[in-house]
Amino acid sequence: MMSWRRLLICCWLLLCGPVLAHKASDSYLVLNVQGSQVSGQWDIALRDIDFALGLDADGSGDITWGELRARHDAVAAWAFSALTLERGGVCPLKVTQHQVDEHTDGAYAVLTFTATCPTDTGDLALEYRLLFDLDGLHRGLLRLDLDGLTHSSVLAPDSRRQVFSGESVSRLRQFRQFLEQGVWHIWIGFDHILFLLSLLLPVVLVRANDGWRGVNRLGEAGREVLWVVTSFTLAHSITLSLAALGYISLPSRLVESAIALSVVLAAFNNIVPLFDRRRWLVAFGFGLIHGFGFASVLAELGLPQQTLVLSLVGFNLGVEAGQLAIVVALLPVIFWLRNTAFYRRGILVGGSLLIMLLALVWLAERVLDLKLISA
Repeated sequence: MMSWRRLLICCWLLLCGPVLAHKASDSYLVLNVQGSQVSGQWDIALRDIDFALGLDADGSGDITWGELRARHDAVAAWAFSALTLERGGVCPLKVTQHQVDEHTDGAYAVLTFTATCPTDTGDLALEYRLLFDLDGLHRGLLRLDLDGLTHSSVLAPDSRRQVFSGESVSRLRQFRQFLEQGVWHIWIGFDHILFLLSLLLPVVLVRANDGWRGVNRLGEAGREVLWVVTSFTLAHSITLSLAALGYISLPSRLVESAIALSVVLAAFNNIVPLFDRRRWLVAFGFGLIHGFGFASVLAELGLPQQTLVLSLVGFNLGVEAGQLAIVVALLPVIFWLRNTAFYRRGILVGGSLLIMLLALVWLAERVLDLKLISA
């Protein structure tokens, strides 16, 4: 029979698998289509271009303007081989300028381009294929002004080809897409998940004089979960909304570092009690910081106000749905295991130690701008 120590090692390997993988990425595509005339801007992360094409010629770890400029033709050819526009036929895309801009998560190559479509009326079809063959987590975030109507959309492997009407905007489709992306972003947001997990692991236990003991009923744990999840949800909804609507802006490095620190403290509390029965306060306080992390996806796209509000509501509800799915799956399992030594020592203490160590590595990476385990 496998010991709890061996099970713990297996959990650690499973935990590290996605963390060591290539990070999920986004590109930002802005299109203005008036009749047959197209103008656009496409922001693609330098780290993603380097991942696909190898820009870092000298292996220094930093991509210089000279290294990027030397590969302008290759970058344009690679990017536009993955994007097709059609209006009455294919609209040939032509790069007009190469620039570099700083986003919240690093430097991006900025490609401005134009095109002339065969016709000036009818639907616009768009097919997006960038990086899907290398990174299935990649997403393209689209803002489209088509004959005066503003569309927004998320371009993913299963929605790479989309058709937009110049006569109406499908708000329902837009809402559904951002709802799905909210679920997706919480499920691939390992730091957010580990913070929530650290707060949830002790809810099936209570401290006694001789250590931990399991709660008597699932309802006791459920009430604690409700306080924690509601506090976390309320807090990150507040800052997600404020940041996405442009009222508050914090440096990405500060936000990401604070998120890593929140994971460290939440996991450490399971080993050395700092805030035993006030986990909901911790969830609320650090949830405010986590909301800024969620907001970067929407804020970077710069959607018009009327479109942004709908996208924001869908995205936020998606985050809550993804979070709820994790809680519903986790709570019955940890309640069932609560009175075992494997849970108390292996999962609660050992698992919290592993989470804390991983979060300390993240913290060092983000504060010092290092790459220790992230590919």
